[in-house]
Amino acid sequence: KTLASVLPQLGPGDRLVVVADNCSDDTERVAAGTGAEVVERRDESRRGKGYALDFGIRHLEREPPELVVIVDADCEVTAGAIDRISRVSASTGRPVQALNLMTAPRSAGTLVAVAEFAWVVKNLVRPLGFLRLGLPCQLMGTGMAFPWTAIRSAELASGHIVEDMKLGLELARAGKAPLFCPEALVRSCFPSSEDGRRSQRTRWEHGHLGMILGEGPRLLWEGLRGKGSGLLALALDMVVPPLALLALSIIVLVAFSAAHALLTFSLAPLVAAGVVALMFGAAIGLSWLRFGLGILSFRRLLLGLVYAFRKVPLYVRFVVRRQVEWVRSKREER
Repeated sequence: KTLASVLPQLGPGDRLVVVADNCSDDTERVAAGTGAEVVERRDESRRGKGYALDFGIRHLEREPPELVVIVDADCEVTAGAIDRISRVSASTGRPVQALNLMTAPRSAGTLVAVAEFAWVVKNLVRPLGFLRLGLPCQLMGTGMAFPWTAIRSAELASGHIVEDMKLGLELARAGKAPLFCPEALVRSCFPSSEDGRRSQRTRWEHGHLGMILGEGPRLLWEGLRGKGSGLLALALDMVVPPLALLALSIIVLVAFSAAHALLTFSLAPLVAAGVVALMFGAAIGLSWLRFGLGILSFRRLLLGLVYAFRKVPLYVRFVVRRQVEWVRSKREER
């Protein structure tokens, strides 16, 4: 399905390269049957998307292109998306990120719809606001266009579990901060099984929190010192925790401030915490009114608190047994 959405968008001289990375299925045969150029990588000790990307880039070095577009194998690239991000990248000399949205399977329940809305906030609302302010965006892992001069020297070969975020920040440090192109759309679907969704969430959120703790202070300091165009903006965006954890943190802040007010009769901390909670609620409400009405009803939106509390074990595991190795999410056969 991914190849079927990409092939009609290619022009004369374009190459379609498929990296079959530690595959145990018919990926190579199916891809070759469409006319794609297939390169196979087998290395069970060095697992992760970063290694696969590096393998593909090293393959292209033999006959380097002007631009490289990277698409995950579980996505549908909408018509015209490749041309749009390629033109913007070619004209600016910078990496370009398409709008990357995920939809909930029809069989999924309310909480997966809440996850779909949270994804819209993360991958559309926030980068669109940055775009309006003339600021860069995070890389989202798929639907990405790179000038060859930027991607050939990038440090890709790693098993980092949020390799896209890491790559975007490294490029920003080098003065090549990614640009957002909301007119180009790449779509995919959340895994249909709960195990698949849990594995996916764990990889994303543990990786994000690990980046905040491990790289956040250094990146903020470098951004404040003016090292790299857009680095400070992306560092500030990165240190915002995942939406569910942010909501839980604000709830805890309000609760502790209320307890403090009862014990000391000082209302200042409670007022400050209340203002933070109101601002957060207003931001979510406005985002829902503008972008979420077609995803979930107001009643289902309120269940977002249930969604946040159900993630508590995930955040506890980050403290006691953090995931650091790259694990492919379980998905249905396509």
